[in-house]
Amino acid sequence: MTQSLFRIAHLLIATLIVLFSVGNQALAQNTDYPLGAGDAIKIQVFQNPDLTIETRVSENGSITYPLIGAIDLGGLSIAVAEKKIATALQTGGFIQNPQVNIVLLQIRGNQVSVLGQVNRPGRFPLEIANTRLSDMLANAGGATVNGDDIAIVVGTRDGKLFRKQIDIPSIFLDDKLQDNIVVQGGDSIYVHRAPVFYIYGEAQRPGAYRVERDMTVMQALAQGGGPTARGSEKRLRLHRKAADGSVQPIEPLLTDTVRPNDVIYVKESIF
Repeated sequence: MTQSLFRIAHLLIATLIVLFSVGNQALAQNTDYPLGAGDAIKIQVFQNPDLTIETRVSENGSITYPLIGAIDLGGLSIAVAEKKIATALQTGGFIQNPQVNIVLLQIRGNQVSVLGQVNRPGRFPLEIANTRLSDMLANAGGATVNGDDIAIVVGTRDGKLFRKQIDIPSIFLDDKLQDNIVVQGGDSIYVHRAPVFYIYGEAQRPGAYRVERDMTVMQALAQGGGPTARGSEKRLRLHRKAADGSVQPIEPLLTDTVRPNDVIYVKESIF
């Protein structure tokens, strides 16, 4: 009985290893993946073992291949790169009908930097085509508790500088799926610190707090623990910076909306 269980367990482990290997090969063989600088590839030509090489895409996107010399593969999908090499071999008169196969060994190119208030900032490879903003943020562990709801994406599109501010929650809450853009190699994603407001005076917990969406003065006061026994929620003063840089004192209503960098002062009760 024990031997039978051991054989079954061994068979299950072997099956999982095979499935994992097949999955990795399927990922590596994604023909839509755009090759980039630093990618390690293996090139094979059917029935021509002398043309099998392992190489790395250079910084300018090219490789050196037997018979045809330097060839530019940067930015091409694996399928297009295979066809380009095959065409060069055929037009050069080296092989009549070459069947070229490219295996992606290691992904180094087409990386995206995720910076700022995320849990795991760093550079992440584009492992598949059509990788979207939400995918890269997930790779970085998402925004921290102090992170803003806005992500800034900077890169190049069609040779021109590209910059876009994207409201992350609205992609899902407001069905703005078009804002979940496809990122490209060389893009940088930056998540800034969330905006804050300040509360002081006769508040239970004076300090700086995150400005939540559509937050009212009453909600801001609650974040500060409410007024002390000496304070009054009816005696508030709000200091807000105007467009010209001056600070304006306001007697706010509890239903007024709080803005970033607002300073709320809880006055002492008259009685």
